[in-house]
Amino acid sequence: MTARRLPDGGSWIDRSRPLTFRFDGEEYEGFEGDTLASALLANDVTGGFRSPILGRPRGIMTAGPEEPNAFVEVSQPWFDPIVAATMVELVDGLVAEPRAGVGRLPSTRVPSRRAEHRHISVETLVVGGGLSGRTAASAAASRGDRVVLVDERHRMNDAPDDVIGLPRTTALGIYDDGYVIALESTPELERLWHVRADHVVLATGATERPIAFAGNDRPGVMLSTAAAVYRRHFGVKVDEAPALITTNDVGLVARAMVMDGGPEEGPVINFQIDPISDELPTDGSLLVSGGFNPNLTLWRAIGGTVEYHRRFACFVPGKGPPWLKVAGMANGEHIPDCAPVWYVDGERTTAFVDLQRDQTVADIADALDAGLTSVEHVKRATYIGTAIDQGRTSGVLTAAIVNQMLGTGPDAQGPTSARPPAVPVPYTTIAGPDRGDLLDPIRRTRIHPWHEEHSAVFEDVGQWKRPRYFPRTGEDMDAAVARECLAVRSAAGVLDASTLGKIEVIGPDAAAFLDRMYTNRMSTLAVGSIRYGFMLGLDGMVADDGVAMRLADDRFFVTTTTGNAAMVLDRFEEWLQTEWPELHVYCTSVTEQWADVAIAGPKARDVLGALGTDLDLSPGAFPFMTFRDGAVAGIAARVARVSFTGELSYEILVDGRRALELWEALLRAGNAIGITPYGTEAMHALRAEKGFVIVGQDTDGTVTPDDLGMGWIVRKDDSDFIGRRSLRRADTSRSDRKQLVGLLSDHLLPEGAQLVEEDTGRTPMATIGHVTSSYRSPSLDRPIALAMVARGRQRHGQTILAPLPGSTIAADVVSPVFYDPEGARHDG
Repeated sequence: MTARRLPDGGSWIDRSRPLTFRFDGEEYEGFEGDTLASALLANDVTGGFRSPILGRPRGIMTAGPEEPNAFVEVSQPWFDPIVAATMVELVDGLVAEPRAGVGRLPSTRVPSRRAEHRHISVETLVVGGGLSGRTAASAAASRGDRVVLVDERHRMNDAPDDVIGLPRTTALGIYDDGYVIALESTPELERLWHVRADHVVLATGATERPIAFAGNDRPGVMLSTAAAVYRRHFGVKVDEAPALITTNDVGLVARAMVMDGGPEEGPVINFQIDPISDELPTDGSLLVSGGFNPNLTLWRAIGGTVEYHRRFACFVPGKGPPWLKVAGMANGEHIPDCAPVWYVDGERTTAFVDLQRDQTVADIADALDAGLTSVEHVKRATYIGTAIDQGRTSGVLTAAIVNQMLGTGPDAQGPTSARPPAVPVPYTTIAGPDRGDLLDPIRRTRIHPWHEEHSAVFEDVGQWKRPRYFPRTGEDMDAAVARECLAVRSAAGVLDASTLGKIEVIGPDAAAFLDRMYTNRMSTLAVGSIRYGFMLGLDGMVADDGVAMRLADDRFFVTTTTGNAAMVLDRFEEWLQTEWPELHVYCTSVTEQWADVAIAGPKARDVLGALGTDLDLSPGAFPFMTFRDGAVAGIAARVARVSFTGELSYEILVDGRRALELWEALLRAGNAIGITPYGTEAMHALRAEKGFVIVGQDTDGTVTPDDLGMGWIVRKDDSDFIGRRSLRRADTSRSDRKQLVGLLSDHLLPEGAQLVEEDTGRTPMATIGHVTSSYRSPSLDRPIALAMVARGRQRHGQTILAPLPGSTIAADVVSPVFYDPEGARHDG
């Protein structure tokens, strides 16, 4: 094939803006508006590609996303491991290498385009910027609809007024009720559009179909309309007088356009006139037109049906969702009459059906000879239609060949379905801006600068940076945690608890709503009181825990675990909006608004009094599990008497902007008694000494309240709450369920260690449970652990084993409450 740029013409290129690029190590020139494929053809580069499996020479065959041969790796100015050259917009300095259908992962950092996500809601989305698409978009806009028109090519001609036109944008998939995801890909950025539309119109056109014949994959073979596109839009003439094989009149028209009035040379085989021909061109330029397939990938993926049209020899749309319409050639309009010729009998081993998979007519015949009769089974045996183009040129062809070889009608089996995404999408685009340092937001409390200044070692809890411990000079973590724990047990410690999730639940039905969300009854809670509660999943398993404070008859303040704050709020909203819309309840996250500083220890009341407050701190006036509003250190505060350490504790909630002021005032007030900041590691050890569980650490989605020894938290009346029905299943009352126990041993047990009754020395061995939490208890001066063990409460006093690499640790099963089992210390 002799391809070259014509001296004039080319509606998509700007000849006043020349560009340079490099392909396969050679420098070339093109114009703004070119694709890499059109620029290569303009420079007489018609081959230069290889097939992925057989390594056969290949050339550019199409002008669009259906390209099965010409794949490249783009390395500058962005990186794309594999993309069709027909879909690469030429830019100055572009560097590309041919890739044989398989991408290559880079070993070093590569340039990437900026990625972002956009969300938009419209009345009408039109996919396809051709004449039919523009007509549909214009009609919708004239009705007053907000309209988005997307087209995968980098040029969109004459987008209607009052329509949002998005060239370079491919609809990747259509989902329920008009939800469409589309990929906009430009040289500078890749943008993922999330479009919600009342109506979707598919004006996706039709793809010209190849014919399978011996040597149909060689360089120089091109679809006829692709040659016409290169002539009309890029000013590139693929040959003076190419040969033609066609089943329809469009192939003749396309060849005439390519020849541009040149001499009538080169053989023409028209299967409409001569249904049998053994004299196929074996070299030189050859245009092929086997008919047209409406582009119905998106239509079929959402459940649209297809019907075979005999005159057009293709499948057209049948029934589909009422909000989804098909227009233009995609709907079978303007498709030319076509002779049903799928392959030319002859040398089948080089008659290619799927050029990306190097699969031939012979491969299909072998699959049928093996007893396969379904097109779906043939697809899986040959991998036809599973490459990057997802069967754009091979899908209908394969089904037709299977039908013909089986002796059934052409409508017996249709093509296999392709699933979203319609084109490959880089992971970086799916991630959007959420990558690198932006992968996950880093959240810091208002007291974080103080923690940094005082050498805190941080850990990530959810998205928060929380102080894990505060080492002093020469201390390792164990020494620092032991010091912090003993300070809380003997005097007082202070913890930054601001990361706890906080939700205000407001409305006349707030109490009834919380009764349904938690296992215990919140509606009986008195104003000024606090109640601990469990939230279950639909399966009856513990999902989260927290406390609820009743601020007024119609107002509650609910706390959650740090990591589950967003989940709990989402759960609240889901049930209010989808299951109980009749409830008048409003939920608002106030996590960031309130800072929470916990002071715990036998001298906590003395420190709070020294700090200065107008609250009566006496046990009678301010009992456990109540809260009071007042002033602390001159700051408006809500003070709650709750404890996660088992010691006398106060949680002081203030406006987040005054958190650091409160923290520093507490430290000054407690300096005389040796108040000590403590972190999450000490908090975990202290709570484990008391047998307090952490949801997500001591639970794993298979644990009920009774498994934790907390059956008392589930109300026994017939009122309903989420998970109630599941708790009544026989499975949740099995006697052999795993139950929370404490373990005492001479050595620290690793968390996650499997527990057995007998160490056989051989794996696998029967396990009875696992360790969920393990610490060296500073208060008891020995290792302790919490574990979930089958029939755990019946095993108190027994010894069980933890087989580990190189040793086996024996542990005594005891109550999970190791310290102050009477609970006397929480009042000081």
